[in-house]
Amino acid sequence: MDAGSNNDFFERVYLIAEQIPQGRVTSYGAIAKYLGSARGARMVGWAMSQCSSWKRFVPAHRVVNRKGVLTGKRHFGGGEIMRELLLSEGVKVEDDQIINFDQVFWDPAVELD
Repeated sequence: MDAGSNNDFFERVYLIAEQIPQGRVTSYGAIAKYLGSARGARMVGWAMSQCSSWKRFVPAHRVVNRKGVLTGKRHFGGGEIMRELLLSEGVKVEDDQIINFDQVFWDPAVELD
């Protein structure tokens, strides 16, 4: 993949992430699958780690791994910022795990099609 296609992919990831409603979460894999890159979850994770350079706010705290674990929290300056943002939106988190993951999961393939 060249840099241009990375930028295009990242932009598509950000456009999906921007649509995740407050109080809901999705996974790296769900975004990748929606974009036609079912094995691209790591690339979505990389995009999320770079989203601070995007022209608008990307709610990256709403993107977690497929089990509801806050695997991206180190990209929020360490500490508990990701957890605190989710808690402020009503998402229950305990030990970096979303408690009610099935209930708050937002699937772009369902919600956007």
